Amino acid sequence: MENSVNNQEINTEETYEIIGVRFKEVGKIYYFDPNGLTFRAGEAAIVETSRGVEYGNVLVGNKRVSGEEVVLPLKKVIRKATEEDKKKLRENEETAEKAKSVFREKCRDHKLDMALVDVEMTFDNSKLLFYFTSEGRVDFREFVKDLASVFKTRIELRQIGVRDEAKQLGGLGICGRAFCCKTFLSDFDQVSIKMAKEQGLSLNAAKISGTCGRLMCCLRYENDVYEEEIKKTPKVGAIVMTPSGKGLVVDSNPLAGLIKVSLDAAKDSPPTQFIREDVKVIGNKKSAETEAKETITE
Repeated sequence: MENSVNNQEINTEETYEIIGVRFKEVGKIYYFDPNGLTFRAGEAAIVETSRGVEYGNVLVGNKRVSGEEVVLPLKKVIRKATEEDKKKLRENEETAEKAKSVFREKCRDHKLDMALVDVEMTFDNSKLLFYFTSEGRVDFREFVKDLASVFKTRIELRQIGVRDEAKQLGGLGICGRAFCCKTFLSDFDQVSIKMAKEQGLSLNAAKISGTCGRLMCCLRYENDVYEEEIKKTPKVGAIVMTPSGKGLVVDSNPLAGLIKVSLDAAKDSPPTQFIREDVKVIGNKKSAETEAKETITE
Protein backbone atom coordinates (compact mmCIF):
# COMPACT_ATOMS: atom_id res chain seq x y z
CA MET A 1 0.00 0.00 0.00
CA GLU A 2 3.05 2.24 0.30
CA ASN A 3 3.72 4.96 -2.22
CA SER A 4 6.37 3.93 -4.74
CA VAL A 5 9.82 5.53 -4.55
CA ASN A 6 11.15 7.73 -7.32
CA ASN A 7 14.83 7.07 -7.99
CA GLN A 8 15.26 10.58 -9.37
CA GLU A 9 16.80 13.24 -7.15
CA ILE A 10 14.20 15.03 -5.03
CA ASN A 11 14.07 18.82 -5.15
CA THR A 12 13.89 19.55 -1.43
CA GLU A 13 13.11 23.24 -2.04
CA GLU A 14 9.94 22.43 -3.98
CA THR A 15 6.72 21.93 -2.01
CA TYR A 16 3.89 19.51 -2.68
CA GLU A 17 0.23 19.60 -1.68
CA ILE A 18 -0.73 16.44 0.20
CA ILE A 19 -3.39 14.85 2.36
CA GLY A 20 -2.71 12.11 4.93
CA VAL A 21 -4.83 8.97 4.72
CA ARG A 22 -5.09 6.02 7.09
CA PHE A 23 -6.60 2.67 6.07
CA LYS A 24 -6.69 0.93 9.45
CA GLU A 25 -7.84 2.18 12.82
CA VAL A 26 -4.30 2.40 14.18
CA GLY A 27 -2.14 2.17 11.08
CA LYS A 28 0.43 4.21 9.21
CA ILE A 29 -0.56 7.48 7.58
CA TYR A 30 0.10 7.52 3.82
CA TYR A 31 0.35 10.69 1.79
CA PHE A 32 -1.50 11.34 -1.47
CA ASP A 33 -1.87 14.13 -4.01
CA PRO A 34 -5.39 15.58 -3.39
CA ASN A 35 -5.77 16.02 -7.16
CA GLY A 36 -7.38 19.45 -6.87
CA LEU A 37 -9.84 18.38 -4.15
CA THR A 38 -10.08 19.87 -0.66
CA PHE A 39 -10.25 17.52 2.32
CA ARG A 40 -10.66 18.07 6.04
CA ALA A 41 -9.62 15.65 8.76
CA GLY A 42 -12.46 13.21 9.39
CA GLU A 43 -13.58 12.92 5.77
CA ALA A 44 -12.99 9.83 3.62
CA ALA A 45 -11.29 9.40 0.25
CA ILE A 46 -11.06 6.79 -2.47
CA VAL A 47 -7.42 6.36 -3.51
CA GLU A 48 -5.26 4.19 -5.75
CA THR A 49 -2.74 2.08 -3.82
CA SER A 50 -0.26 -0.66 -4.67
CA ARG A 51 -2.91 -3.27 -3.85
CA GLY A 52 -5.75 -1.61 -5.75
CA VAL A 53 -8.45 0.98 -5.11
CA GLU A 54 -8.98 1.55 -1.38
CA TYR A 55 -11.24 3.49 0.98
CA GLY A 56 -9.32 5.54 3.55
CA ASN A 57 -10.00 8.06 6.30
CA VAL A 58 -8.35 11.47 6.04
CA LEU A 59 -6.22 12.26 9.10
CA VAL A 60 -4.34 15.23 7.63
CA GLY A 61 -6.20 17.80 5.52
CA ASN A 62 -4.68 19.67 2.57
CA LYS A 63 -1.30 21.18 3.31
CA ARG A 64 2.00 21.80 1.54
CA VAL A 65 5.19 19.99 2.55
CA SER A 66 8.77 19.86 1.27
CA GLY A 67 10.11 17.07 -0.91
CA GLU A 68 12.03 15.70 2.10
CA GLU A 69 8.82 14.95 4.00
CA VAL A 70 7.17 12.68 1.40
CA VAL A 71 7.99 9.70 -0.79
CA LEU A 72 7.65 10.67 -4.44
CA PRO A 73 5.89 10.31 -6.79
CA LEU A 74 2.62 10.78 -4.91
CA LYS A 75 -0.39 8.76 -6.03
CA LYS A 76 -3.46 10.87 -6.77
CA VAL A 77 -6.79 10.76 -4.93
CA ILE A 78 -9.55 9.38 -7.16
CA ARG A 79 -12.49 11.12 -5.46
CA LYS A 80 -14.15 11.93 -2.19
CA ALA A 81 -15.96 8.95 -0.67
CA THR A 82 -19.72 8.95 -1.26
CA GLU A 83 -22.56 7.33 0.67
CA GLU A 84 -22.48 4.51 -1.88
CA ASP A 85 -18.79 4.00 -1.11
CA LYS A 86 -19.53 3.84 2.62
CA LYS A 87 -22.26 1.28 1.94
CA LYS A 88 -19.86 -0.81 -0.14
CA LEU A 89 -17.25 -0.64 2.63
CA ARG A 90 -19.76 -2.04 5.14
CA GLU A 91 -20.69 -4.83 2.71
CA ASN A 92 -17.03 -5.72 2.28
CA GLU A 93 -16.60 -5.85 6.06
CA GLU A 94 -19.58 -8.21 6.30
CA THR A 95 -18.09 -10.41 3.56
CA ALA A 96 -14.77 -10.50 5.42
CA GLU A 97 -16.52 -11.46 8.65
CA LYS A 98 -18.37 -14.35 6.96
CA ALA A 99 -15.12 -15.49 5.35
CA LYS A 100 -13.67 -16.26 8.78
CA SER A 101 -15.88 -19.31 9.35
CA VAL A 102 -15.16 -20.61 5.83
CA PHE A 103 -11.42 -20.23 6.42
CA ARG A 104 -11.54 -22.19 9.67
CA GLU A 105 -13.68 -24.94 8.10
CA LYS A 106 -11.34 -25.32 5.13
CA CYS A 107 -8.35 -25.21 7.45
CA ARG A 108 -9.71 -28.23 9.34
CA ASP A 109 -10.41 -30.04 6.05
CA HIS A 110 -6.80 -29.54 4.91
CA LYS A 111 -5.45 -30.32 8.42
CA LEU A 112 -3.40 -27.14 8.56
CA ASP A 113 -2.07 -25.66 11.79
CA MET A 114 -3.07 -22.03 11.19
CA ALA A 115 -4.73 -19.60 13.60
CA LEU A 116 -6.79 -16.96 11.84
CA VAL A 117 -6.26 -13.42 13.16
CA ASP A 118 -8.14 -11.17 10.72
CA VAL A 119 -9.68 -10.96 7.23
CA GLU A 120 -9.81 -7.98 4.85
CA MET A 121 -11.58 -7.47 1.54
CA THR A 122 -10.03 -4.79 -0.67
CA PHE A 123 -12.45 -2.00 -1.55
CA ASP A 124 -12.58 -2.96 -5.24
CA ASN A 125 -13.21 -6.63 -4.34
CA SER A 126 -10.08 -7.65 -6.23
CA LYS A 127 -8.53 -9.47 -3.30
CA LEU A 128 -9.44 -11.20 -0.04
CA LEU A 129 -6.62 -11.14 2.52
CA PHE A 130 -6.34 -13.58 5.42
CA TYR A 131 -3.91 -12.84 8.26
CA PHE A 132 -2.84 -15.86 10.33
CA THR A 133 -0.22 -17.11 12.76
CA SER A 134 1.48 -20.48 12.79
CA GLU A 135 4.31 -22.16 14.67
CA GLY A 136 6.18 -22.86 11.44
CA ARG A 137 5.96 -22.54 7.69
CA VAL A 138 2.76 -23.77 6.06
CA ASP A 139 2.27 -25.21 2.57
CA PHE A 140 -1.10 -23.72 1.72
CA ARG A 141 -1.08 -23.92 -2.08
CA GLU A 142 -4.03 -26.32 -2.33
CA PHE A 143 -5.76 -24.50 0.51
CA VAL A 144 -5.62 -21.19 -1.43
CA LYS A 145 -7.11 -22.84 -4.52
CA ASP A 146 -9.96 -24.17 -2.39
CA LEU A 147 -10.67 -20.72 -0.94
CA ALA A 148 -10.53 -19.09 -4.38
CA SER A 149 -13.15 -21.55 -5.68
CA VAL A 150 -15.50 -20.46 -2.88
CA PHE A 151 -15.02 -16.66 -3.00
CA LYS A 152 -14.34 -16.29 -6.76
CA THR A 153 -11.64 -13.67 -6.18
CA ARG A 154 -7.90 -13.49 -5.63
CA ILE A 155 -6.82 -14.91 -2.27
CA GLU A 156 -3.78 -13.77 -0.32
CA LEU A 157 -2.58 -15.40 2.90
CA ARG A 158 -0.20 -13.45 5.12
CA GLN A 159 1.59 -15.06 8.04
CA ILE A 160 2.15 -12.44 10.74
CA GLY A 161 4.21 -12.33 13.94
CA VAL A 162 3.01 -12.21 17.53
CA ARG A 163 3.37 -8.42 17.78
CA ASP A 164 1.16 -7.94 14.72
CA GLU A 165 -1.32 -10.42 16.18
CA ALA A 166 -1.51 -8.41 19.40
CA LYS A 167 -2.07 -5.24 17.38
CA GLN A 168 -4.91 -6.87 15.45
CA LEU A 169 -6.66 -8.47 18.41
CA GLY A 170 -5.99 -5.93 21.17
CA GLY A 171 -6.13 -6.54 24.91
CA LEU A 172 -4.85 -5.19 28.23
CA GLY A 173 -1.18 -4.80 29.12
CA ILE A 174 0.36 -5.42 32.55
CA CYS A 175 -0.18 -1.70 33.25
CA GLY A 176 -3.93 -2.30 33.07
CA ARG A 177 -4.39 -0.16 29.97
CA ALA A 178 -5.24 -1.16 26.39
CA PHE A 179 -2.28 -2.24 24.25
CA CYS A 180 -0.31 0.74 22.93
CA CYS A 181 -0.09 -0.95 19.52
CA LYS A 182 -3.88 -1.17 19.37
CA THR A 183 -4.60 2.36 20.55
CA PHE A 184 -1.97 4.71 19.10
CA LEU A 185 1.24 3.06 17.83
CA SER A 186 1.08 3.12 14.04
CA ASP A 187 4.29 1.12 13.64
CA PHE A 188 6.66 -1.01 15.69
CA ASP A 189 10.06 0.41 16.68
CA GLN A 190 13.00 -1.79 17.59
CA VAL A 191 13.21 -2.54 21.31
CA SER A 192 16.31 -4.07 22.93
CA ILE A 193 17.31 -5.51 26.30
CA LYS A 194 19.93 -2.74 26.48
CA MET A 195 17.09 -0.23 26.93
CA ALA A 196 15.83 -2.05 30.01
CA LYS A 197 19.38 -2.24 31.39
CA GLU A 198 20.01 1.49 30.93
CA GLN A 199 16.70 2.32 32.64
CA GLY A 200 17.65 0.21 35.66
CA LEU A 201 14.79 -2.25 35.13
CA SER A 202 14.73 -5.93 35.97
CA LEU A 203 16.29 -8.05 33.24
CA ASN A 204 13.83 -10.84 33.98
CA ALA A 205 12.18 -11.40 30.58
CA ALA A 206 8.80 -12.15 32.18
CA LYS A 207 8.74 -8.72 33.85
CA ILE A 208 9.71 -6.63 30.81
CA SER A 209 7.77 -8.51 28.13
CA GLY A 210 4.30 -7.66 26.89
CA THR A 211 1.36 -10.02 26.43
CA CYS A 212 2.70 -10.81 22.96
CA GLY A 213 5.83 -12.30 24.54
CA ARG A 214 8.17 -9.65 23.08
CA LEU A 215 9.90 -6.83 24.94
CA MET A 216 7.39 -4.11 25.85
CA CYS A 217 7.13 -1.28 23.31
CA CYS A 218 7.05 1.27 26.15
CA LEU A 219 10.72 0.56 26.93
CA ARG A 220 11.49 2.87 24.01
CA TYR A 221 9.37 5.82 25.15
CA GLU A 222 11.91 7.27 27.59
CA ASN A 223 14.99 5.66 26.10
CA ASP A 224 16.28 8.78 24.33
CA VAL A 225 16.11 10.76 27.59
CA TYR A 226 17.94 8.02 29.50
CA GLU A 227 20.67 7.83 26.84
CA GLU A 228 21.18 11.60 26.95
CA GLU A 229 21.29 11.74 30.76
CA ILE A 230 23.63 8.72 30.99
CA LYS A 231 26.12 10.51 28.71
CA LYS A 232 26.22 13.44 31.14
CA THR A 233 26.56 11.30 34.28
CA PRO A 234 29.88 9.84 35.56
CA LYS A 235 29.74 6.05 35.40
CA VAL A 236 30.07 3.72 38.37
CA GLY A 237 33.79 3.05 38.74
CA ALA A 238 34.85 6.54 37.65
CA ILE A 239 37.42 8.39 39.76
CA VAL A 240 36.18 11.93 40.36
CA MET A 241 37.25 15.13 42.04
CA THR A 242 34.48 16.49 44.27
CA PRO A 243 34.18 19.59 46.49
CA SER A 244 35.11 17.22 49.36
CA GLY A 245 38.10 15.66 47.64
CA LYS A 246 38.87 12.71 45.38
CA GLY A 247 36.72 9.60 45.37
CA LEU A 248 35.16 6.69 43.49
CA VAL A 249 31.64 6.70 42.01
CA VAL A 250 29.74 3.77 43.52
CA ASP A 251 26.18 4.61 42.39
CA SER A 252 24.40 6.97 40.01
CA ASN A 253 20.91 8.26 39.23
CA PRO A 254 21.12 9.75 35.70
CA LEU A 255 17.54 11.12 35.62
CA ALA A 256 18.02 12.97 38.92
CA GLY A 257 21.56 14.01 37.96
CA LEU A 258 22.96 12.59 41.22
CA ILE A 259 25.93 10.33 42.01
CA LYS A 260 27.21 8.69 45.18
CA VAL A 261 30.95 8.83 45.80
CA SER A 262 33.12 6.87 48.19
CA LEU A 263 35.63 9.54 49.26
CA ASP A 264 39.29 8.58 49.63
CA ALA A 265 39.47 10.68 52.79
CA ALA A 266 36.48 8.92 54.37
CA LYS A 267 36.52 5.31 53.14
CA ASP A 268 34.96 4.00 56.33
CA SER A 269 32.01 6.38 56.02
CA PRO A 270 28.89 5.91 53.84
CA PRO A 271 29.16 7.25 50.27
CA THR A 272 28.46 10.98 49.87
CA GLN A 273 25.89 12.22 47.37
CA PHE A 274 26.79 14.96 44.87
CA ILE A 275 25.16 16.74 41.96
CA ARG A 276 26.96 15.50 38.84
CA GLU A 277 27.79 19.07 37.71
CA ASP A 278 29.77 19.57 40.95
CA VAL A 279 32.27 16.79 40.20
CA LYS A 280 34.93 16.26 37.56
CA VAL A 281 35.97 12.87 36.16
CA ILE A 282 39.76 12.44 36.42
CA GLY A 283 40.06 8.72 35.64
CA ASN A 284 38.50 5.32 36.21
CA LYS A 285 39.12 2.42 38.55
CA LYS A 286 40.24 -0.05 35.88
CA SER A 287 42.87 2.24 34.35
CA ALA A 288 44.16 3.11 37.84
CA GLU A 289 44.49 -0.59 38.73
CA THR A 290 46.29 -1.28 35.44
CA GLU A 291 48.79 1.51 36.08
CA ALA A 292 49.43 0.18 39.60
CA LYS A 293 50.19 -3.33 38.24
CA GLU A 294 52.56 -1.92 35.60
CA THR A 295 54.42 0.07 38.30
CA ILE A 296 54.85 -3.05 40.46
CA THR A 297 56.13 -5.03 37.45
CA GLU A 298 58.71 -2.38 36.60
